[in-house]
Amino acid sequence: MAKRGGAKSGLVLAAGARPKMRKRSRRDWTKAKEQTFLTSLAETCNVTAAAEAAGMSVGGAYQRRKKVAAFRAGWAEAIAVAYQRLELVLLDRALNGTEKVVVRKDGSEERMREHPNAIAMTLLKLHRETAAEIINEPDEAEIEEVRTRLLEKLRRLRKKMQDEEQAKA
Repeated sequence: MAKRGGAKSGLVLAAGARPKMRKRSRRDWTKAKEQTFLTSLAETCNVTAAAEAAGMSVGGAYQRRKKVAAFRAGWAEAIAVAYQRLELVLLDRALNGTEKVVVRKDGSEERMREHPNAIAMTLLKLHRETAAEIINEPDEAEIEEVRTRLLEKLRRLRKKMQDEEQAKA
């Protein structure tokens, strides 16, 4: 059901067999509710929490995503942001570890850093190609050499085409 707000009147356009104006309901999505939902989704990556923060139902959020392209795009962007944040947290945890408290039999405690290798390995697998591309990127001299060779080849092709044109004439 497509709805457009009458800014001052508090009315929305309700689509259907015969579109008509009706009063805005608490259940209607507003720009503010959308923004609250998408911000919360980007922070939590949790649709239920985001819907609750916006004062909307989870089903209503999924329905809006299905019907409104701009909302769907915002949703995808929010999820991407949430995953980037999660990846940064996991990377920090893999590099710096987490503090673990070990309690000995005598009751004394020792604090140590635990480094989760499984997270580190997963992150390495995900970014292996990107890292390889950066490492193997050609330097300026190599780029200039390729450029020179291509220009020379183009010059020879142009000359060959001109010679063929002259031979026909």
